[in-house]
Amino acid sequence: GLDSAWAVEILRGVEAECARRSVGTVVSLVPPGEATPSSWAALPVLHHSDGVILVTASVTQAQRAQVEQAGVALVVIDPIDLPGNGVPSIGATNWAGGLAATEHLLELGHRRIAAIGGRKEMLCSQARIDGYRAALERAAIEVDRDLIRFGDFQHEGGFQRAQELLALPEPPTAIFAGSDQQAMGVYEAARQGGLSIPQDLSVVGFDDLPMCEWLSPPLTTVRQPLEEMGRLAARTLFQLLDGQPLVSPRMELSTELKVRLSTAPPRL
Repeated sequence: GLDSAWAVEILRGVEAECARRSVGTVVSLVPPGEATPSSWAALPVLHHSDGVILVTASVTQAQRAQVEQAGVALVVIDPIDLPGNGVPSIGATNWAGGLAATEHLLELGHRRIAAIGGRKEMLCSQARIDGYRAALERAAIEVDRDLIRFGDFQHEGGFQRAQELLALPEPPTAIFAGSDQQAMGVYEAARQGGLSIPQDLSVVGFDDLPMCEWLSPPLTTVRQPLEEMGRLAARTLFQLLDGQPLVSPRMELSTELKVRLSTAPPRL
């Protein structure tokens, strides 16, 4: 998913760290579904690079073997599932982010809070939804399965799922969208439904992309330190190449809630 805005922020961090060391970077797009073991062997990047940073990928044992055979160091950012075999991975505290987003809405007085995750099989998506569930359970609010939907982390998924949620007999007063792109889709669904944000519907995103402050209203969101994740991935790669031991194969950088104008108490 390198077409998404958050991947660009990650890439910015990778390139900054590589430039600091005068190391060149090559970007290869592998469309979803084409990252099969056979296609990896043919990737030029595997044969002309010292190290590879994968973004939102799933690493099979066969792929891991191909990378080792090519003598290439490997780091994964935001893996789809936790890579075994000691592959280092970089992520954010997704569970804590989902918890913080939902607790913020609860503190404002919302009780019917919906959540739109990304793809169900993605580790980060599931962790954000688990954080949402935990916040409701802590507040002794029953988790309504009807209020949990899964999109695709893109505008379209947020738009479609929000339309479904807003058409419920008892629609939510707030939506936690598992990404800023999906939050933008929620904004559009609200607009088409004649609802104003935050008066009729509060919205929280996830990522804190640069565009969040320019939305109308500016978006309350959970900040992922995307650029720093890219930098850390590159630093980890250099450690592997230098033969230095890693502190831990899995590193998570902390998220932080950024409150703006898209959240307010619900109408009584």
